[in-house]
Amino acid sequence: MKRILPLITLLTTLISCNITNDDGVPPPNFDVIGLWDLTEINVNPAQDINEDGMASTNLLDELDCISGELLIDGDLLWSLEQTSLQVTTITNGQFNVACSGNVVANGEWFSDENEITFEDNPEFSALQIENGTLVLNLGEDLPGFQSFMYTLRQ
Repeated sequence: MKRILPLITLLTTLISCNITNDDGVPPPNFDVIGLWDLTEINVNPAQDINEDGMASTNLLDELDCISGELLIDGDLLWSLEQTSLQVTTITNGQFNVACSGNVVANGEWFSDENEITFEDNPEFSALQIENGTLVLNLGEDLPGFQSFMYTLRQ
């Protein structure tokens, strides 16, 4: 009996520490939990929307009205509030970009080591986890967007 009790304890510990649930799916990557700030909206080609003589590929350098917060919580729920942008073609590769209200969205999330997936919102479906940032890679030239980048608030 003295030899069996430690064996049973060891087996119980090994079984309870299994890294997958009953469906064989690994648990979510809880490193993404927190409040994330929108830090970049990248475009191509670079624009000088604020007319300061310096074109930028990051619209946050050009427009003070842009903001965004993404909350990812431990209950596997997310919410997003972010400035909506209206892009208008001018001429010769130049565009006007203006803030036009806010987008509010929420739903459930799941993640692995490389990607966080957002359910219930087709426009904001998945972000890549890259070096401590969350990145929505769209890869479009203006009037579309290259990418949106979020950084964890400290």
